[in-house]
Amino acid sequence: LGLAETHQALIENNLRDKICLQVDGGLKTGLDVIKGAILGADSFGFGTGPMVALGCKYLRICHLNNCATGIATQNKTLRNKHFSGLPEKVIRYFEFVANEVRDWLKQLGVESLNKLVGRTDLLELINGTTSKQANLDLSAILYAAKRPETGAAHYQNIRNNPFDKGKLNQKILDDFKTSTNQEKLKFTYNIFNYDRSVGAKLSGYLAKNHHQENHKISLNFKGIAGQSFGVWNYPCIDLNLQGDANDYVGKGMSGGGISIFPDDGINYVPSRSAIMGNTCLYGATGGQLFAAGQAGERFAVRNSGATAVVEGVGDHGCEYMTGGTVVILGPVGENFGAGMTGGKAFVFDDFDILSQQINADTVEIIDIAEQENDDLANELKLLIAKHIDKTGSRWATKLINDFDNYIDAFKVVMPKKTTPLVLEKSLSMKVRSAS
Repeated sequence: LGLAETHQALIENNLRDKICLQVDGGLKTGLDVIKGAILGADSFGFGTGPMVALGCKYLRICHLNNCATGIATQNKTLRNKHFSGLPEKVIRYFEFVANEVRDWLKQLGVESLNKLVGRTDLLELINGTTSKQANLDLSAILYAAKRPETGAAHYQNIRNNPFDKGKLNQKILDDFKTSTNQEKLKFTYNIFNYDRSVGAKLSGYLAKNHHQENHKISLNFKGIAGQSFGVWNYPCIDLNLQGDANDYVGKGMSGGGISIFPDDGINYVPSRSAIMGNTCLYGATGGQLFAAGQAGERFAVRNSGATAVVEGVGDHGCEYMTGGTVVILGPVGENFGAGMTGGKAFVFDDFDILSQQINADTVEIIDIAEQENDDLANELKLLIAKHIDKTGSRWATKLINDFDNYIDAFKVVMPKKTTPLVLEKSLSMKVRSAS
């Protein structure tokens, strides 16, 4: 229904030729592709099918980091012992799907998928086999998806060029290439909210050319960064931003550092204000992020190795986190730690409400003030000190100056342990039911 209505809305607003409409959700066969094209799709997303081709047994424990076939896990033992997937298996699967699509096009007498889009005359409504199905009227779907009499019926590969031409990214790369001493460099730039993915071009160049990770490149910015500031950051790059940033800061970063701190002479309290947007540190595997302010929702989702210090986060913080360390010197939103299977998070819980905010199904709270947790307290103190060094945070300075009194307010959030016995039982039940 959503596919057909989206197709119809694009046609009515003369946008169908400019938008590539993709459908996904349970697509497995060539016939699924044919039906999707008839209902208006230009592109098709496959998830489960390719996973099964790689060996997935559909156990539905992907989020637990102990996938029995070594696919959805970062556990090296599980990957080495049980993962048998090869690219050729996925290639062969899609070859079968493509051949089935060709067979159906031949049977229908249609030259291409593009000419199949909107051909609802090739679909026939069938009677339901149950009383509930019999009461369904699906004719509205066929009407919404029908091919227009005039105008474009499908995507015409028209480029929608972004406003951001990537000039800042190109300038950073050019400045690096023309530098005489590339082992230790420092550059300063103004940045604007239309400058997106800043740093990505240099990171890609360094990774492609196997640049030495022990070199030091400092990029200093002033202003408001657009989306994905520091995305895929390379280990030898430090990005320092005086201002604030939009969503996806540090997405996929593998090393180096990102520091964000407010302008001089501000008239608001930084620790109570947002300094970067949503989904920051998404899928990061390494590096360090320090931000003298709060982050939005889904901070550090799927983080698997980065270290971060921020002063507050929105809902779903540390979601599906599998590694790394996160320090939050302020409030957290609801559903904190959902699906978290690794790493740890220090949270400043001065109002003692963290137990209401965490996802108790997957994580537990440890009291850092207990004597046997001295190592955790020392680690926390070192990270706060580094946060001050990188951002000059006034709130962190206040905490460190009276650390012995504030330490009682800190809690550590860590994933609950899943015993091998429980895992084996769950696997055996799933396999038996499948067989």
